[in-house]
Amino acid sequence: MRVFVTGASGWVGSAVVPELIGAGHQVLGLARSDSSAEVVAARGAEVLHGGLEDLDTLRAGAAGCDGVVHLAFGHDFSRFDESVRTDARAVEVFGAALRDSGKPLVIASGTPAIPGTMATERDRPEFPPGSLMAGRAANARATLDLASRGVRSCVVGLPRTVHGEGDPGFVSWLIADAREKGVAGYSGDGSNRWPAVHVADAGRLFRLALEQAPAGSMLHAVGDEGVPIRDIAEVIGRHLDLPTASRPAEDFGFLGAVLSIDQPASSALTRGLLGWHPVGPGLLEDLDKGHYFTVDPTAD
Repeated sequence: MRVFVTGASGWVGSAVVPELIGAGHQVLGLARSDSSAEVVAARGAEVLHGGLEDLDTLRAGAAGCDGVVHLAFGHDFSRFDESVRTDARAVEVFGAALRDSGKPLVIASGTPAIPGTMATERDRPEFPPGSLMAGRAANARATLDLASRGVRSCVVGLPRTVHGEGDPGFVSWLIADAREKGVAGYSGDGSNRWPAVHVADAGRLFRLALEQAPAGSMLHAVGDEGVPIRDIAEVIGRHLDLPTASRPAEDFGFLGAVLSIDQPASSALTRGLLGWHPVGPGLLEDLDKGHYFTVDPTAD
């Protein structure tokens, strides 16, 4: 297939693009800037210049390809509502471009956060209007609904942590926070759990979804079903030679809300449907490899 990939220069794209090319697909990668274009090209993809706001560019990219993998999403939490609206418009454009074609549209979203419950692919929780999760959940539902319009649509729910060497996400933020505060912290008693997956395993699932997933499929890219936050903090503290302690959720800024929810998730149905089995290291094993601690991102 010739596949249009948004977010091709990003973290998850670092696994998805090589995975697709390695399986014999051609990739057309969206790139907002010259630096992003260089990354996309270095990964072996053709470059399409533009951003998620460029709807004509998105339409042309989708129409000229055999399928779409939509990974891009703005993660500036001070502008999260705007990012959700931009994402919704992109999904709408892709749906219109692929309508009645039977072509695949695979988008990235998140696994559901249902406190104290092991979330599965069948869960469709309702979130309070205006909450961080509500907008992304609505966009995921809109994508799944495209199955009734002749699009082989699919949503891959990513866990709170997609880890690996070069990970810029929540775990890296926790490490930076520990360096700044002098303590590896967790919220409450630290028993709240995060699901996690190695980035290479996530990349493979996106390829399988593109190639095989039935229309309207909800998938979970979950390796570790739930890693206690305290266990993560203890590994961070050991590598940085810092104490580990509970701290008020508000000390972590926006991340405090994420730390304060027990949100394990399962991928059993995904594994059965597509034969996907994670082979990369788990989160704690990956942290113990040391690569997260080789560079201090807060240093001048």
